[in-house]
Amino acid sequence: MRLFRLDDRGEPVVDIQSRLRALDYLTKTASEGVFDEATFDAVTAFQTAKGLPSDGIVGPETWSALVAASYRLGDRLLYYKVPLIRGDDVAELQRRLNSLGFDAKKIDGFFGPDTLTAVLEFQQNRGLAEDGIVGPVVASELDLMRWVSTKPGRESVRERQWLWDLPGSLAGQRVLLDAGCRTDEEDVAAWATVTAAARVFQNMGAHPTLSRTADTRPDEQVRARRSNRLGIDFVLSFSLPINDVPGVFYFASQHSASAAGKALATAIGGRLG
Repeated sequence: MRLFRLDDRGEPVVDIQSRLRALDYLTKTASEGVFDEATFDAVTAFQTAKGLPSDGIVGPETWSALVAASYRLGDRLLYYKVPLIRGDDVAELQRRLNSLGFDAKKIDGFFGPDTLTAVLEFQQNRGLAEDGIVGPVVASELDLMRWVSTKPGRESVRERQWLWDLPGSLAGQRVLLDAGCRTDEEDVAAWATVTAAARVFQNMGAHPTLSRTADTRPDEQVRARRSNRLGIDFVLSFSLPINDVPGVFYFASQHSASAAGKALATAIGGRLG
């Protein structure tokens, strides 16, 4: 598909605005069919919420996320297939299953093998046909049990247990120090910070590893895969603040948030003042 950006016009822009408005991102008055500043701000806010590059441009990735976000649980059949079905309805399914004790693992909005297993367990428990398909019957059954599905899911419980089981010191912990590299300025500043931090962690008995070398700029996904591959205990990333507003951040989206990340970010922020 073509890219849609500021000052573009036409029916596709009308569709984009309609979806943003339905999702409560486009709350300002916008010119119908015109990709104006209000539409740009709405697109940027949506991209930020979905963890996408916040460039205000609607390309294939942002458009796919917009379509996926438009679904509500019960709007369509959900089942396991390749490529995976994705959407806010899948995320809501995962959240409810987790809260009911059927372990769909991470709430990521993708109907993968873990979600399939949780659906089958739910169907068996409720005496439903065990076909792994979430249609009107399963959606209705989940609605009937909605009043008990507001407690924390297993993913949150696992993270809290992980925090509880952490040793009292950093000795022996595998720490990945991640240097941001979106711009030349960030590349230099973040690299200087992680190399200094590596010495501090090493003196504390930890095993620091850097996510990249000084002369490379792999994207965030590549660096994340490296962390997973190495079996890192936790990751500490350094980047220049947006709009010169400093802060300590952790993973969170509309669907879920990292309980462990929030606790660690709060502790670090408290020490930094």
